[in-house]
Amino acid sequence: MKVLKLVGVLLDYPQEELWSHRDALLQACVECALPPASAHRLQVFAQALLALEPMAAQERWLGLFDRGRAMSLLLFEHIHGESRDRGQAMVDLIETYRRGGLELDARELPDYLPLVLEYLSGRPEAEVVDWLGHVAQIVALLAGRAAERESPYATLLEILVEISQGKVDLALMRRKARDETRDDTPEAIDRVWEEEAVRFGVEPPQDECSPPRRLPAGAHPHESQVSP
Repeated sequence: MKVLKLVGVLLDYPQEELWSHRDALLQACVECALPPASAHRLQVFAQALLALEPMAAQERWLGLFDRGRAMSLLLFEHIHGESRDRGQAMVDLIETYRRGGLELDARELPDYLPLVLEYLSGRPEAEVVDWLGHVAQIVALLAGRAAERESPYATLLEILVEISQGKVDLALMRRKARDETRDDTPEAIDRVWEEEAVRFGVEPPQDECSPPRRLPAGAHPHESQVSP
């Protein structure tokens, strides 16, 4: 399903090289295998994204996906949080990719949603629907949160829910998102940083006492390659 690759590219951190492929991306939106209404929404999103200057698009992406954990595109963040189960789930997912012919760059986290979509774009439709069905609730909640933040990225997430063919109520997820306490406010972010700055153990703290800022996985170009 090539449309998954397209959605993944548009959902990923917008590298400057995206603009050099503008015509190809817009043509892919026209030719994508989606219902006409969804295809039109995808085209509108892509046109609006590519109408921005790269730096403005990058700042918009970071403002949505890199402020707090609620909008994280790392799927296991929403499933396992910081539990030990997350590490084993990562290992299992990497092995699944390898069996499917996808080798990851060492910097890539396997549960990063655009990367998951890249992998699924080369898999049989039944497998795609099964995978997306398992994460449809997460993606729908992300869509609801994005919509509540009035972000155009809600369009991409809603389209993924539609492709999953699941019975997820997007309106219900948006109402749920509306009732949540947001974690992307300055006050909420300050609280998280204060908590992460506390260190335990015998090792002395680094000279820099502020917690390290995690770069989004999408901030690096994908270097994965599919084996022939």
